[in-house]
Amino acid sequence: MGSVQTGGLQWILDISLIGLLAATLYYAARLERALGVLKRDRSALEQLVRGFNASTHQAEAGVERLRDAVDGAGRQIARQIDAAAGLKADLVFLNERGEQLANRLDGLVRAGRPMTVDGPRRAEPEYAHQQAREYAYEPSHAGEAMAEAPPASARQTEPADEPRLRSQAERDLMKALRIAR
Repeated sequence: MGSVQTGGLQWILDISLIGLLAATLYYAARLERALGVLKRDRSALEQLVRGFNASTHQAEAGVERLRDAVDGAGRQIARQIDAAAGLKADLVFLNERGEQLANRLDGLVRAGRPMTVDGPRRAEPEYAHQQAREYAYEPSHAGEAMAEAPPASARQTEPADEPRLRSQAERDLMKALRIAR
């Protein structure tokens, strides 16, 4: 009887060993699949990291190009500001010169007006100022005043070194000043 019992016990041990081996094979296959997924994910992760590094390098290069462009634009703006400052000084000078010419022209226009029968017309300051504006606004009056020869007293007050003919820039400036008033 002992051999029957040992033979049955042997069978039970073999069956349990087969069951444990089957469970081991099942978990080994499952582990192999999990490792395969991990390997795939690892390669995908490596590709993702490589792509991220490439994007980072491109962004750094883009920032560097942008910084260079901003520096170039800043230098160009600085040059334009410097040029504008020079132009401002020129415009201030032309404005002052235009005011002087306008005042002289106003004096010539007033000196060239005809006298009334009773003698020179005495106008109140505001009336005279309004008349000067009327002459300054109306090109026909300004043209008539420039066409007339100034009286001898006015000719003596002009500096000798200034030319009698006006340049195109002075004529344009005078026109702009008449419009601005």
